[in-house]
Amino acid sequence: MAVQLLDSTFPSPLERLVGDYLISCRARALSPRTDEQYSYALGLFLKWCAAEGVTKLDELDRRTFDRYTTWLLGRKNRYGETVSKHAVHSVIRPLRLLLNWASREGEEVQARPQLPRREKPLRDVLTRDEVDILERSVPSERDKLIIRIFSDCGLRLDELTRLQAKDVVRSARQAHLRVLGKRGRMRDVPIPPSLLRRLDRFIESRPEERGSDHIFLTHRKRDGLHEGLTRMGVYQVVKFGFLRAHITKHVYPHLLRHSWMTEMLRNGMNPIQLSLIAGASPEVIAAHYTHLNKDDAYDAMIRALGTRRS
Repeated sequence: MAVQLLDSTFPSPLERLVGDYLISCRARALSPRTDEQYSYALGLFLKWCAAEGVTKLDELDRRTFDRYTTWLLGRKNRYGETVSKHAVHSVIRPLRLLLNWASREGEEVQARPQLPRREKPLRDVLTRDEVDILERSVPSERDKLIIRIFSDCGLRLDELTRLQAKDVVRSARQAHLRVLGKRGRMRDVPIPPSLLRRLDRFIESRPEERGSDHIFLTHRKRDGLHEGLTRMGVYQVVKFGFLRAHITKHVYPHLLRHSWMTEMLRNGMNPIQLSLIAGASPEVIAAHYTHLNKDDAYDAMIRALGTRRS
């Protein structure tokens, strides 16, 4: 299947290269969301190249990439604001991956675009009291369980949306959620016993008129059936809860996962264990959890020393 990013009858060599790269990505079964992000970022680059008269890989030198990055930094978003450096990073990364792939394929790559310097964002973190307030603020048990699974199991938005009853897996003394994560990787996420009991009762109480095997269904029927909640539906549950709880921090489901990972690290969980449970690499954890302060480091060391025998 050919990948056509620009409306051109005769694609340029650069367009064909990008198309081949996207086919390679799809052959690796990357997630639909990743495919969408790569297609958008590389499509934007091709449009800029077409306007600049750049049609071949060997025309992409450092100066050309610097012009492109400068153009990105000067763009406006839909609200009329200059795009952030973080947004520019998300557009340039797929381009750098494309060039790395082209180099491995034997193409001559002269340069790669620079990533603009950016400050690490100061991320909000929810306290356990705030999570409790958030759960109490939503009206239904479905919505309460969504909040609690985010905050107690650290699932991603897509992972929670895809959950089905068969994904609740039990062994002799433990229970896990079998989660389909990034790049199609399965992992088992422990679920606390009290939350498991609530989830079991909820699954048993689901309406019979359902058109989906997903755990979390819409309240309203469509064509006489309750369908699985979409990503936007779950997002709205979290947003609605934040508004009713009067929590002024930035609203998004990933904040609950981020708060859970922060809590696990503060309570002494080994980062390698956290990596396995969360489905995030140790490098990502090291890069994004620098907000843990010196008091956290002190407490962790004292706990570790407390395990020694005198």
